[in-house]
Amino acid sequence: MKSIRFSYILIILTGLFAGCLDYQQEVSLNPNGSGDMSVRYWMKIQDSASLSSVKEISFFNKDSLKESFTSKFIKLKEIKTFIDTTNMTYHVDITLSFTHIDSLNKTKPFAESNFSLQDGAVGQKIFTQYIPPAASGMAIDASRFHVTFIYSFPGEMITHNATKFDPKKNNYIWTYSLAELGKGKTISVTYRAFKLKETPVWIFYLSGTVLIIVIIFLFRKRKN
Repeated sequence: MKSIRFSYILIILTGLFAGCLDYQQEVSLNPNGSGDMSVRYWMKIQDSASLSSVKEISFFNKDSLKESFTSKFIKLKEIKTFIDTTNMTYHVDITLSFTHIDSLNKTKPFAESNFSLQDGAVGQKIFTQYIPPAASGMAIDASRFHVTFIYSFPGEMITHNATKFDPKKNNYIWTYSLAELGKGKTISVTYRAFKLKETPVWIFYLSGTVLIIVIIFLFRKRKN
């Protein structure tokens, strides 16, 4: 079964289906580099014949998707494929968690995305992700081609190249049309990372007290 690389979705679908594609990737990043991700993409279905063709493509096929996401770096939560009959669109929804965002580069779906989370200046992190270009030379309807990347970062933002910011959810958003995507884009963010939560001192005192009580109880029980 052919492996799936999401960096190639833009290239293949623009060639096969004249650019009728919307792709959305949403990531919530944790201080230690782990996090949660949802991937959603959908396309217009012209007729029943088109639907049959779509189901044969690996990244619209549930079994193929499950196989490609089998990795020690990923915990796959759910894969859904469905048709929205109100507008005749075929949808794929994938939710997962990952051990570290850099580790996604070692998985089949994201092998060409070049995720990178590195230390910058003291207390800072630098994050990047590559978004590949769409196919060129195709008869693509640019108005029906959009890609969106939504990120939530665990820290104070210093610099970014996001196209939008949602202050209510503290989300940084990159949205590109076909023309804007051009030869490819790189998401780039520098933020001052929040410190990992430290265990409160009172937890240690409480644990010590409980341990002492248990030892005294066992000693008395044994003595009796």
